[in-house]
This record gives sequence, structure tokens and C-alpha cells, in this order.
Amino acid sequence: MTGTTRIPAAEISGFKGSLVKRFARRTLGQVPSSIGVYWHHPKVLMDMGSLGGKVQKWDRCDEQLKSYAHMAVASQVGCTWCLDFNYFQAHNRDLDLTKARDIPRWRESDLFSPLEREVLAYAEAMTETQPSVTDEMVASLRGRLGDAALVELTAVIAFANFTTRPNVALGIESDGFAAACGLAPLAPRSP
Repeated sequence: MTGTTRIPAAEISGFKGSLVKRFARRTLGQVPSSIGVYWHHPKVLMDMGSLGGKVQKWDRCDEQLKSYAHMAVASQVGCTWCLDFNYFQAHNRDLDLTKARDIPRWRESDLFSPLEREVLAYAEAMTETQPSVTDEMVASLRGRLGDAALVELTAVIAFANFTTRPNVALGIESDGFAAACGLAPLAPRSP
């Protein structure tokens, strides 16, 4: 972690705390700093985690497109924790790491297909403080993905906003997940 959280991490204690720490170490190799911050209100932590687990089970939209969309939201919002973690997840799911690494500068990169570019633009348009999604964006993605996949992609982007914004507000930054598995740092976001 490169900075200090705006709310100091609470001690993760008790029976539930030991289970949470054990699960984090087993699945992630470490206990993320965010867990200590959210431990001030364990119900919020557990409910956000539960929702995240449900989101991961959705299967009507391509996993790589969903991952890219989540990372585009994280890049736009400035959530270094989410970018780092999603890059680590992309590695663990055997997704295209070269593309994942270039998400923050996708507009300048020549790596992305036209569909991937549409998904990234859609994710950013949904993330604007005043959402700027257009009828044309939805119609194009609907034609390319189908209704179910577009609904899922939209919900994944909404979930990404739900998780990235609190991390930024609370000062939760990267825990070095990508570095832990020897991955190169993410490209810096283009101005």
C-alpha cells in the first residue's frame, strides 16, 4: 500500500475475523488492507463480499469483457486497489494480461478489438458523474452481445462503481497483488 487510509484499519478479531483472515490468506495470499478498514462495520464487508461472489457467478457475458470493463471503471475513478486486484485476477483466470495492463490507456493502444473498445467506452460512460451512455452505445452493444449479456455487463459496471468509489473515498490503495505474482505494473492512465 502506498498511502494511508482515511480510516485506520480496525483489528480483525473474533471468530469471524479469524475466518475472514484465513479465507483471505488462502485465496489471495495475504489479508488485504481494505478488510481492516471495512472491519469497522463487518456487516458491510460481508454483504459487499457476498454480492461480489454472486456477480462472479454470472455467465452470460464474456469474462474478459467484464474484467476489462471493471478495470476501466477502476482506472477512471482512480482506484489503485481495484486495478491491482483485477490485474491479479486476470492473471489467475488466464485472461489476456497484455490487454489488461493497457486498460488505463486503451484509447491510445492498438491492442483492443472494436467490441472491446465499445465495452470500455460504455464502462467509462456509465462511470461519468453525469452518466453519458447513449442510445447508440446500447443499440450497438445489444446487437453484438445480445440482451442478457448487455444486462450482465451493465450490472458488472454498476458493481465496479459500487466497489471502486468507496475505496477511493476511504483512501484504500494498492496492496501489491500484481507484484506478488511477478506481473509488470499497469500502464499509467492517459490524460
